[in-house]
Amino acid sequence: MAARAPAKATSSLLQSLQKWYYNAAGFNKYGLVRDDILHEDDDVKEAVRRLPENLYNDRNFRIKRALDLSMKHQILPTEMWTKFEQDVRYLEPYLKEVITERKEKEEWDKK
Repeated sequence: MAARAPAKATSSLLQSLQKWYYNAAGFNKYGLVRDDILHEDDDVKEAVRRLPENLYNDRNFRIKRALDLSMKHQILPTEMWTKFEQDVRYLEPYLKEVITERKEKEEWDKK
């Protein structure tokens, strides 16, 4: 039983650190989520292209709003900031699929 206490404490410490870093990064103050700020290489561009229309439109809205706020040197009111718990990795399944397909194609081209 005593061995579980440090693991639980480490887990809560790690989560606290993750939340701190998430807020320190600053993108949430513009209403963005982690997948909105990925470096757009070819894989990410293809994953974005494959998004369903509603997710694609939501992404574009968040990015345009963030650009507008940034140009005005403003941020959203704190109640509109994206919370750590609300941040969903919406692009991840599409990105994994694109990367898997690219790797398969590279393997096929080697043969």
